[in-house]
Amino acid sequence: MNASDKISVLVVDDSALMRSLISKIVESEPSLRVMDRVMNGRFALQRLCIEEPDVIVLDIEMPEMNGLEFLEFRRKAGIEIPVIILSSIAKRGAAVTMECLEKGASDFVTKPSGSESANLHAVSDRLISLLIGFGGRYHNLRKSGKTKPVPVEFLKKCGIPSFDVGAVPPVQRSVEREEPSRDSPDAFKPAAGLETHGKLRRLAEPGKIEIIAIGISTGGPNALRTVFPRLNPEIKQPIVVVQHMPPGFTEEFANSLNKICRLEVREAREGDLLKPGRILIAPGDRHLTVERRSLAAIAHISEGPLRNGHRPSADILFESVKNEYGNHALGIIMTGMGRDGAAELASLYEAGSRTLGQDEKSSIVYGMPKAAMDMGAVDEQVSLDAMADAINRYAMEFG
Repeated sequence: MNASDKISVLVVDDSALMRSLISKIVESEPSLRVMDRVMNGRFALQRLCIEEPDVIVLDIEMPEMNGLEFLEFRRKAGIEIPVIILSSIAKRGAAVTMECLEKGASDFVTKPSGSESANLHAVSDRLISLLIGFGGRYHNLRKSGKTKPVPVEFLKKCGIPSFDVGAVPPVQRSVEREEPSRDSPDAFKPAAGLETHGKLRRLAEPGKIEIIAIGISTGGPNALRTVFPRLNPEIKQPIVVVQHMPPGFTEEFANSLNKICRLEVREAREGDLLKPGRILIAPGDRHLTVERRSLAAIAHISEGPLRNGHRPSADILFESVKNEYGNHALGIIMTGMGRDGAAELASLYEAGSRTLGQDEKSSIVYGMPKAAMDMGAVDEQVSLDAMADAINRYAMEFG
């Protein structure tokens, strides 16, 4: 593959160790290349005056211009290059990470601790999938002339001088190349063994929709920020969501969504009521299930075993919804790597519930929806931009 055909990545981090580590992860994927690596947001803006990357990996805490300041400057300048945030897992890190998403970042990954941490492969798989998804889309748009050029003159007027090539060490092109890990759960694995080629059949006719369940992963934070503001506040069904996310982040994520959604959005807690106008997000590292009782339906939170390499797992949620609601649900599977949610969305379909899947073109990673689609478990495929309208239509028509 020619260098010009590869997705170019700008790495921005004040730690030389982290710049080296992230560069190794990037260079381990043949379709990616490190355009450059710089130590803070100001150097990144200087670099954009010279060359435009397809995607930026951005640290938050940096001297002179931190990640939040860079994102604010990016927004004012109208720069469209997607940004993936590197975040710590501290409580403060979660709040700032969600603020970064509010300021236009596409998604985030948590930093591994040390140079060769035990979770390095999991971090690299997630980072690579985000870089290919967001960076690949921007790369294709840029090649077809559908992106706005970086406003170099605007940056210079704002005091961003020409890039001083002596200020930052050049990219070391001798980075040792490694094959991408295929050992971590669901990392770039096809949905082997799941395909039923449309042979699913419903055991009951679809009934009135009484609950809406969503499973989503890679690219999900940005996708849900697109969908939730457009949901009809008159929706009568409770909505339960599994978004693959580390512990410590989902409360802040739910709070950030609550600011832009006309329905109540909160992180699910044990015993929470499922009620109209409420969206519950599964906590990080906890499964979310539902239970119908004589007077009300409630949410349960558990620390059960991982399913498909995940906790929370969309399969666990969909299985619970199927057991409790049968043919009275709407199951939705959206962008995400791997196949979590596909098998139990198929079971939900067979039980008689209606199902939606995000289409390939609008998915950052068409893994989870593809696995469900290949099984014949999806009634209707819709784009991200049309997803809210589809949810509103199903909720109102069949509610």
